[in-house]
Amino acid sequence: MYCDSIFPNTLLTISLQRDQILTALLPSSISVSTQFNGEPRSYTRFNLTQNMEGENSQVEMKLSSDMDEEVGGNGVGEDHNHAKEPYVVHRPAGRTPKSVCFMVATVLLIFIISYLIGYLSHRKKELAPPSCSRSTFEESITQGSVKMEADPVMDWNDVKRLLDEKMSASSFESAFSEFASESHQAGSAGDTVLAKKVLGRFKDYGMYTWTDEHYVKLVDPPASGSNMVTFKGSDLGTLRGYLAYSKTGTAKGAVLYGNYGQMDDLRKLQDKNIALDGRVLLVRSGKISFAEKVANAAKLNASAVLIYPADDRRIGGSTQLFGHVHLGSGDPYTPGFPSFNHTQFPPVQSSGLPSILAQTITVDMATTITREMEGKSAPTGWGGVGKLGDNDDMVTVEVNNVLAEKLIVNVFGVIKGFVDPDRFVVMGAQRDAWGPGFASSTVGTSVLVELARTISDMVKNDGFKPRRSIVFASWSAGEYGSVGATEWLEGYLSSLNMKAFSYINLDGVVTGFPTFKASASPLMNTLIQRTLEHFSPPYLYDCVVHVFLCYLCFNSMEPLRLNDPVYPFITFSGIPSVSFRFTTEGEEYPYLGTLDDTREKLYGATSNQVAKLAVSAGQFAGRIALRLVHDHLLHLDVEKYTRQIRTHVFAINSKIKKVQSMHPQLLPKSLSVQWLMSATGSYSRAASSLATEIDNSNLEDAELCRNINDRIMSVERDFLSPYVSPRESPFRHILVGSGSHTLKALSDHLDALQIDHSDANADLFRIQFALATWTIQGCANSLAGEVWSTDNMI
Repeated sequence: MYCDSIFPNTLLTISLQRDQILTALLPSSISVSTQFNGEPRSYTRFNLTQNMEGENSQVEMKLSSDMDEEVGGNGVGEDHNHAKEPYVVHRPAGRTPKSVCFMVATVLLIFIISYLIGYLSHRKKELAPPSCSRSTFEESITQGSVKMEADPVMDWNDVKRLLDEKMSASSFESAFSEFASESHQAGSAGDTVLAKKVLGRFKDYGMYTWTDEHYVKLVDPPASGSNMVTFKGSDLGTLRGYLAYSKTGTAKGAVLYGNYGQMDDLRKLQDKNIALDGRVLLVRSGKISFAEKVANAAKLNASAVLIYPADDRRIGGSTQLFGHVHLGSGDPYTPGFPSFNHTQFPPVQSSGLPSILAQTITVDMATTITREMEGKSAPTGWGGVGKLGDNDDMVTVEVNNVLAEKLIVNVFGVIKGFVDPDRFVVMGAQRDAWGPGFASSTVGTSVLVELARTISDMVKNDGFKPRRSIVFASWSAGEYGSVGATEWLEGYLSSLNMKAFSYINLDGVVTGFPTFKASASPLMNTLIQRTLEHFSPPYLYDCVVHVFLCYLCFNSMEPLRLNDPVYPFITFSGIPSVSFRFTTEGEEYPYLGTLDDTREKLYGATSNQVAKLAVSAGQFAGRIALRLVHDHLLHLDVEKYTRQIRTHVFAINSKIKKVQSMHPQLLPKSLSVQWLMSATGSYSRAASSLATEIDNSNLEDAELCRNINDRIMSVERDFLSPYVSPRESPFRHILVGSGSHTLKALSDHLDALQIDHSDANADLFRIQFALATWTIQGCANSLAGEVWSTDNMI
């Protein structure tokens, strides 16, 4: 007897000589046919079924009819020609030692077969997926699960169909009711209640879940009394609204109207020979963030800023306004690092904190001031204000806000990928709000949870197997400047910029009807446009679908802004990201940042289409995310940055020539843009080469696909300048970030050099110019792949 293996598909061949053994010991499932009178015995086979792959496992029993098989084909003392003759069975008179040996061997065989059957039936239970449990971020994502032996297969059209079928307006109406809250300010009891609800829903869907806690410094209104604004000695009234992170104290100065507070607006005031030194600037909301308005005023030495709601047609005259004025994101008292253990860090604060006072006032209060202002006439189109203000129009601003340390909690759930579980897309929404926050937080949280339910159901019940993971995140302290999200980015920066390949923001996705707007990293523009081209929202009225689709394809993209929730993801962490929203053309939803952001107001602004628009928002975000985890290669277009770089380089080249012509002592002729152009060309060639490589790649080569995806993921990260401090300049992206290291700052610096401005510094410009060049070249080298593939001519 010999045995090749004890595993499935093993052939066990046994030669037996005794009919008594066959009759007494072999199981009934083995049929044995013997013939006497010199006829050969026959053999049969039987199968063991149900192996670990669901296929048939075969164990073959062979009863030999050939003596040569019994003794290895060469019997001792016999003629070899006998092997061709039939073997005749002779019955011995009794048992011999040899027959006992064969009997023991057969019993052993039966035992092995029984064990094998039990092993195979139990094996499938061992391979069942583990139950979901709470784990940390690193355990849930970076350690991953076992890769599949075969790629997950589901047609993309089937994926879209399942997504669309599982999302309904009725489910969103239920979600709105569940997550609506009158009071859920960051760090409050109401915020904690909502966090537990989101966590519970993630657990109900069978997701891996975990939480992320931070002690951060937030700002509350005065513990007793309130902030105060007086005009010509008269108190303007009670102020409930406030601006977090404003400087505290008292400032007094003549009021000066500044429209939206943009630098262009303030330059118009300077053109009228009006100085801002010591003035209290009165501006209306909109166009740019509150923080940028205050920063612009501080640059021109204003003493304080008052901000009132711009849309006085729809918003009430007594509506209070809330916001923050930190020119950055995250906890401004732990800039560049996370607020995990705040006691270990020395006292420090963000460079983005304002140096002047800032306070919001109501429309009625602003009207009281503008009605009595004197001075020069305001430019046309400045909100109907007649006069800009005179030196006698005195205003006193008193800010007594309280800085408070609070615990905030981010909540996470993950659907793990089946091929590359350590690579993931993040979908997130803020959970907190100043008041009811129905548009700012409730709708986004509902879309987040409904997407988690839908995709989990697709995986569990419909056989969808994403290649990569999907992380769902519920952030706290979003109203204070994406504090919760930024602290998470700071805490896991080294892991995230190598593993998170995209972020999809769900804040404020429904604020109007029927226009669609999006802001994103250029890497995602192609994916967004292709998604929109094949996206026909099923719940919108037929009469507006045509108008809607026109805006989708031709008027959807808008530039990134500092107060966009995706801004820190792109410019601080180097993660390609997208924000989007349904809105009303030419109008912004006026109730964000007020206590009037209620369900009733949003339903009125959308003709009662909130739930249907939420379905469309969920389908759009879901298609973006699922496309990124479904296909072999990431749909991020690295060639989109080529045009943007060239635009900046062209402008810089033109301005350098002008400065060299006007002020040769500042920039000598030896300074050339050749190296910047060379770096631009290197990036362009690397991007084109990668596109060609993708077109010719074998998608079944898992290692090749992972290598290509790694190079794609590196682009956004490599555009973060390595030469500036995350504390001083956190938004390090040289193309869409902010600070002196950006290409836009280089262009602005050249403008200052042209007019020989006092702030211009030719040596500083040359340093920034060289570092920007090397940043672009470094990105090109990384994109090219291996070090021997680089195109470095510098």
